[in-house]
Parts: sequence; C-alpha cells; structure tokens
Amino acid sequence: MGQKFIPFEVIEKFMVNIMVKAGIPEEDAKIVGDVLLQADKLGFDSHGVNRLKAIYLDRIVDGILNPVTNFKVVKEGPTTAVVDGHNGMGHVIAYKSMKLAIKKAKEYGMGMVTVRNSTHYGFAGYYALMAIKENMIGITGTNARPSVAPTFGVENMLGTNPLTFGMPSDEPFPFLLDCASSITQRGKVELYAREGKEMPRGWVIDENGESKTNSVEVLKDLIKGTAALTPLGGVGEETAGYKGYGYATVVEILSAALQQGAFMKMLLGMKDGKKVPYPIGHFFIVIDINAFTDPDNFKKTAGDILRELRASKKMPGESRIYTAGEKEYDTWLARKDKGVPFNDQLLEEFRGLCNSYNLKEYIHFFEN
Repeated sequence: MGQKFIPFEVIEKFMVNIMVKAGIPEEDAKIVGDVLLQADKLGFDSHGVNRLKAIYLDRIVDGILNPVTNFKVVKEGPTTAVVDGHNGMGHVIAYKSMKLAIKKAKEYGMGMVTVRNSTHYGFAGYYALMAIKENMIGITGTNARPSVAPTFGVENMLGTNPLTFGMPSDEPFPFLLDCASSITQRGKVELYAREGKEMPRGWVIDENGESKTNSVEVLKDLIKGTAALTPLGGVGEETAGYKGYGYATVVEILSAALQQGAFMKMLLGMKDGKKVPYPIGHFFIVIDINAFTDPDNFKKTAGDILRELRASKKMPGESRIYTAGEKEYDTWLARKDKGVPFNDQLLEEFRGLCNSYNLKEYIHFFEN
C-alpha cells in the first residue's frame, strides 16, 4: 500500500470548500478544518482528515449532525458556564467553549465550561493547546458512543473518554498528554482496518472475553455491540485495568452530570432502528498560571522536569526516553514541509468526495 503526502494548504482549502457545500458556514468550516489538520500535523492520524467523510459529512447527510451550530450558554457564573450545542459541529462548540473558559480564567484565575448536546469534537489536544498559547494550563475531556467494557465485563458501556492535559514549557514543544482511557480507540481500529492490519491481542474482547484481532470484523462487531475495547491496563485487575475503567468513568460523569447531558447507552446513535444524533458532552478547565506564579518560572520548572525524565537511565537496548508532546513535535518537524499522509484507500475516498461535491478541480491531488 502506497503513501502520498498532500500539502496542508491544499487540504485546508479543499476541506473548507467541501464543508461550505455541505452547509457549514465558512468561519465554522475553517475551525473544523484547522482541528482536523492540527491532528495530522502532530501525528494524531486517527482523528485527522481521514474522518472528514464518515464522521462529519456523512452524518450531515444522514440528518444527525447540524451543519449550522447553535451555540447557547444556558447557565453562567463568574468562573463557570454550561453550554448547549444543539447537535451542531463539535469542533465549533468546543472551540467557543474553550475560548469562554480562557476568558474566565484570565479574569478570575480559573474557568470551567461544560457542554451538552455536542457532537464529536475531534482531536482533544487542540483545545488544550489553545490554553497553552495563552500561558495557561488546559484540561479537557469528552464522553463518546459506548465501545469500552468495564473491568470484569464484556459489554461496551463507556466511551473511549480521553482525559487531556496541556501545560506550557520552556522547550520548543509543550507537555501535551492526549490519550483515551482505553488501550486504543475506535479511530485507531479504523486506521488498522484501512491498512488491512491485524490488531494486537488484548485491545478488543468478544462476548466471551476472548481477544479479537481482525480489525475489519471488530469495526462491525463494535457497532453490533458484540465486541468491546478494553480499558487502559487491559482485561481484569492483574495489569490494573480497573484504573483505566475508573478514569473513563470520571470523564463520563464530568461530561454528563454537571451539564445534565446524555451518557453511555444514550449515545449509541440509534433509536427504534433509526439513526439519531450522538448528543455528546464535554468539559473544559483552564488554569491561569499567572494566578499562582510567574509563567516563565513555571515553564522553566516544567522544562526541567521533562529534561530530567528524558536524561534518566535508559532500559538496555533503548536509545531514547520521551515525554508527552515530544513525539508529536518530531512528527510536525517531519511533516511540516510535506503535508498530510494519504494511503491508497483514503486517496480513493477523497476522489469520491471531489465527484460527490463537484470539486473536480482538486481530483488530481488525490491521484495515486
């Protein structure tokens, strides 16, 4: 299977054009496009442009995702707010919510915004990075359609529920921890299926608790509810799977209880055999470093911690210790002059989008 790199500016213009044709206002389309591109720039390929069609455009066509976002603050205090996204574009809702949390943190030292009735907001780290650019700490989480089994269970009850932290440092890259509370996420399974790869044992279990490794079958079984992802730590308690299960539950509660939003099986996207919106919830927490200490001093201490970790004694045979955000920075350096990587299947999908949305002037970019 080949790979082709397409310049970021080409993909950005294409995505904005196609989203406008799909009914998304241009300013909103630019936000969505930037979130998707930033994921690919940093190597979060499971949440990049490959999701444009299936997760966003197709859902607009199916009538379960509103292209025009009605962002409404329904409850507000000096440091807090509750937002209803009315099943609009999750990226737009999340972007505006994080902006609001940052504004409150600038005034009062901390800000928290919770969201109900949103939709898939893409790469969670994007919103933490928004806070970092303001010399602040950013924290975000979101629930998702059920795909993860609780410890000692086999039924998919919880979402992959990322708990994401971003903190500035004095290095060329920040500390950015953006990962699911499960061993893997649905987007990674989709990537494996696109590439025809088998998954490692322990990522997914069937109704008998046995590992499943066929990525194509797993995608179908996750939809049917006959397979489930495992929490961080894996199956059972021996390797501390209960920790991932516990963190996933924390994110589920914070994504639903404060804003009185939907949770777990309410997010299946089906009702009476018909497709319905996924009314996802999010939360955004921002801490103004300046309310505690000088931001430059914070960055220096954070950088010292990260450098000491990387300089610590390495395991035999290993040449490098990483800290969170470092591999993403390395990916950006490798891709900044090349663009977004496309495999053959994704190229074919984008050629189809060129035809479906009458953007044939772009089709040559997506030729093998």
